Amino acid sequence: MKTDRKIIHVVISVCFLFFLLIAYLTYFELFVKDSVIENSYNQRLNGSENSVLRGSIFDRNGKLLAKSQINGNTQERIYPFGSLYSHIIGYDSRVYGKSLLEASYNSYLSNQYDIHSILDISGKIAGYKPSGANMSLTIDHQLQTRAEKLMRNIKGAAVVMDPKTGEILAMVSKPDFDPNGQELENNWTTLVESSDAPFVPRATQGLYPPGSTFKVVISAAAVEDGMSDMSFEDSGVITIDGKQFRNSGGNAYGKLNIQSAMAVSCNTFFAKLGTELGFENLKDAAASFGLEKEVPFDLPVSQSIFPYDEMSKTDMASVGIGQGKVLVTPLQMAMIASCIANDGVMMKPWLVKRVATVSGIQLHAGGPSVLYRSVSPETAASVKDMMVGVVEKGTGRNASIQGIHVAGKTGTAQNELTDRGKGKEHAWFIGFAPAEDPKVAVAVIAEYSGASGGSLCAPIAKELMSAWLGL
Repeated sequence: MKTDRKIIHVVISVCFLFFLLIAYLTYFELFVKDSVIENSYNQRLNGSENSVLRGSIFDRNGKLLAKSQINGNTQERIYPFGSLYSHIIGYDSRVYGKSLLEASYNSYLSNQYDIHSILDISGKIAGYKPSGANMSLTIDHQLQTRAEKLMRNIKGAAVVMDPKTGEILAMVSKPDFDPNGQELENNWTTLVESSDAPFVPRATQGLYPPGSTFKVVISAAAVEDGMSDMSFEDSGVITIDGKQFRNSGGNAYGKLNIQSAMAVSCNTFFAKLGTELGFENLKDAAASFGLEKEVPFDLPVSQSIFPYDEMSKTDMASVGIGQGKVLVTPLQMAMIASCIANDGVMMKPWLVKRVATVSGIQLHAGGPSVLYRSVSPETAASVKDMMVGVVEKGTGRNASIQGIHVAGKTGTAQNELTDRGKGKEHAWFIGFAPAEDPKVAVAVIAEYSGASGGSLCAPIAKELMSAWLGL
């Protein structure tokens, strides 16, 4: 009897282990397989990928941005413009794996998915080994080149997008790196150890206090809540719960309304407005513009942060001027500018326009889609008028374009280095043009520059908007 019980226990144990194995294999097949297969460090892909000519990547007009060529028994990835697209396309390295679009669209580019027969046929027709799919982006190469030149000596980011469709027209993060194989391998250790963090795509993953650019969100909240008629006597400083809030340069502007306060970027007015709006309105406003929410995009994006479960009055005042614990990505601020430009509708940003086989069979297509209806068209129109005032008679004059109505907002943001000494503030500008029929929106940040957004970032934004408008 004891022997029978032992046999039964062994059988039960074996069955249980078998069940666990089946459960794990099922879980792996349903939830884990794809991520393991597509992982950029999965060296098992190298053999199969080397038998497929990796697909090419083009800009919106057909300009070649990345290609592969066969050198003997190996395949080499070529990036004709060096570092220009390092924070969009990323790299494809036999040693260090893949990043960004090379990683997220690897299954298409390397023919690692379930239509091998189609791609194999298209590759053979081309007279070559089987070919991966080709990809076209929303990026405009000429505009990208212009953005890189304008940002060349600045640590930061610039994002240019179509506010009506969400297409990313240019996106530059600085510093950058050369993703070509030998250059990447030779400089890898230096790049990884650099305090400048050249591998960080600041446009999508850098998190910064927004400074006064956040007054766009605060103003929208005030209009939505019926507080747009607020007036204020500014003496240059206001004390809220024992903490002083001052205007930049110690300026005192006298009697202000929300339009004039926005134009001169009056901190005391918006600190007071933040306390008047209160916690719930501030939190709702941040959420309506996408903070604390994931951004669906073709590349990984850091989630912008509004980390308050409750707020003191000084917290509300700090948020009112874009400080406190609020952190945003440059992409998020470009989306906020685009939202105001697009009558309060925030479009989903997108970067990949089309993926197709070499014989032209379409496998994937991007397109416009609404992400949020953040504010009413009336509120957006009101805030748009305020932003036009910023450029025409306020801190954003350096973004003005002759013959065009430009809407914008400057920002100068304190950060973790500001307390150690002056000259470390982040400089911001967001805006769009033409104000009456927006075709382009921008966000520019120069981190730790110590400059004002109006002096450093507004002229860059002007050049980018002008270039896209053909002026």
